Amino acid sequence: MWAVDPVAALSPRDAFFADRERVAAADAVGRVSAELVAPYPPGIPVLAPGEVVTRVAFDALEAARAAGSRIAYAADPTLATLDVVAG
Repeated sequence: MWAVDPVAALSPRDAFFADRERVAAADAVGRVSAELVAPYPPGIPVLAPGEVVTRVAFDALEAARAAGSRIAYAADPTLATLDVVAG
């Protein structure tokens, strides 16, 4: 069962169109996501543009990937990196 509470820092539009940088996934914790990331199944986003990459969200994505879930929509479906808002 998923128990990830999103923490919004920017509107999805502002984050999607902001300058972005690709960082090691572990370094993304505490930063603002610039991309949509959803493990499939269930196909429900864990991260959306504008949300803070929390430790809980990161750990949930890593667990899903390790369990064999496909990581949809992410620029890097291996989750080695994540796109975050620059700055």
